[in-house]
Amino acid sequence: MSSSTAAATDGSTRLEIRPRYEGSNICTWIGFKHVNYMVEEAVYDHLRQRGFPAGELYERCGLGVDITDLDTKILTAFHIDSVATAVVRPAPDKGDGLRLVVEMTTERDGEPVKAVVSKVAVQLRFDPRGHEAEEAPAELAGYVVDRLGAGAEAILVQPGTDPLEQLTAGRNAFGWAWRMPYFYCHFTERVQMSGYLRQMEEVVDLFLEDRGVSIKTLLDEQDWIPVVPHSRITVLDEARMEETLYTVFTVENIFKRYTYTARMDTYVLRDGVLVPTTTGRITHGWAVIENRADWSLVDFDDRLINALSGKAGKAVGRGTA
Repeated sequence: MSSSTAAATDGSTRLEIRPRYEGSNICTWIGFKHVNYMVEEAVYDHLRQRGFPAGELYERCGLGVDITDLDTKILTAFHIDSVATAVVRPAPDKGDGLRLVVEMTTERDGEPVKAVVSKVAVQLRFDPRGHEAEEAPAELAGYVVDRLGAGAEAILVQPGTDPLEQLTAGRNAFGWAWRMPYFYCHFTERVQMSGYLRQMEEVVDLFLEDRGVSIKTLLDEQDWIPVVPHSRITVLDEARMEETLYTVFTVENIFKRYTYTARMDTYVLRDGVLVPTTTGRITHGWAVIENRADWSLVDFDDRLINALSGKAGKAVGRGTA
């Protein structure tokens, strides 16, 4: 459910929105991926309210609206029936796309509380598929690009070396290779931000299983669930439908026994080099389920600390997502 109001004179817009039922995976709490989906919807609604609906931009001007940087802090957990009020405001230009700030509030015990703060960049990718297109609206012309991303240096694959082995060697890292399906893409062929969010969610799941502390294991044995206060993904280049995406998940920091932060880097292999397509970070804590409605954060035990600090692992290939 969502409903929007007219855009304000300061350029901000407001949207009321509920999380999708799909995101209510453990009890009634909403996972980080679906919180980011709410941020995405607020951004697309903002453009719509400003007179630039994504469908019209593509059909008339050949411009695909792509979120290329998504930096989200979750301050308060959403439940499946929560109503969020999202306010989207223009932010200072950093030269990497249209910059916006999304703030979401929700009610707790009848009082509004800040739930989410997200910083977003949007680029308009021109599709030259041989069809005539109108000029981009003047207000958006500065955000039109021929290729997405900020760019990053490619990595030469050593002859006879498995790309994942090369990318994870000597690091506290986990690697995963999987073919990008059409339903992770949009505007015909490009992997979109929501596809990378799904990739980040699944690589965490695979990493924890590989280290012997799978989400189900800790649920069954300790009533523990992972929680995410912060995530970020930045697009560096384009990945295309049916390319193999090499995803590397590297543990960077364990803060006391409270949270850990890991980096996700994704690549596609082209002409013998690994082209970086995204980089991102995610911070996790763990919480104990107290009842069907409440949880509280816990300190990591030795098993979890040892797993997060362990040796590199690898999983190659997946048939489903």
